[in-house]
Amino acid sequence: QVQLVESGGGLVQPGGSLRLSCAASTSIFSIYTMGWYRRAPGEQRELVADISSSGTTNYADSVKGRFTISRDNAKKTMYLQMNSLKPEDTAVYYCNARRQLRAPTWGQGTQVTVSS
Repeated sequence: QVQLVESGGGLVQPGGSLRLSCAASTSIFSIYTMGWYRRAPGEQRELVADISSSGTTNYADSVKGRFTISRDNAKKTMYLQMNSLKPEDTAVYYCNARRQLRAPTWGQGTQVTVSS
């Protein structure tokens, strides 16, 4: 079972930037589709962005043009570069790994707070 550890969250002012990282324990990281999800207070968890094993990316409309998802298979790490952050981006961000015939795996989450 792959284990995921997120890092990089914190407090940032509106308009600022943060980069989240998700480190995976598996040696077959490259075959996983990786994703970032978030849950704001009182809301359901939603997809932010994901990236397939071939590098195809997908973004929620609310973050298009501001966030960039990427992966480094050699380092077994996924990233989320978040620019032009808004207060409505405040949430706990979760890393997700999935592949066929396996239950998805979740990280423990990292808090992102956008506030002045």
